[in-house]
Amino acid sequence: MLNFLLDAGAEAAATPASSGWTTILMFGGLLLIMYFVMIRPQKKQEKQIAAMRNNLQVGDEITTTGGIIGKIISIKDETILIETGRDKTKIRLLKSAVRNVDVHAEDAE
Repeated sequence: MLNFLLDAGAEAAATPASSGWTTILMFGGLLLIMYFVMIRPQKKQEKQIAAMRNNLQVGDEITTTGGIIGKIISIKDETILIETGRDKTKIRLLKSAVRNVDVHAEDAE
């Protein structure tokens, strides 16, 4: 048994170049896995959020990142004006503050 272990150690020491390539391939495989598990889904989600914010319409009911719920009454370049509450309070927000659209304008009619 001891001879087997010594022979295996001698073979591993005799091929240091193959050990280097194995390490590089393992590292590359790990990076590839990280890309498909972490980076790719995040990029996909960012694209969906950007598309949602670019497709905002007057009449949409939205929720902001701060938890404010309101209805869009006007849209300008990078800002929106929402109306919230019974007393019709108006709040001006950046489009980037919109978390999601609860009810689309065409669905509300």
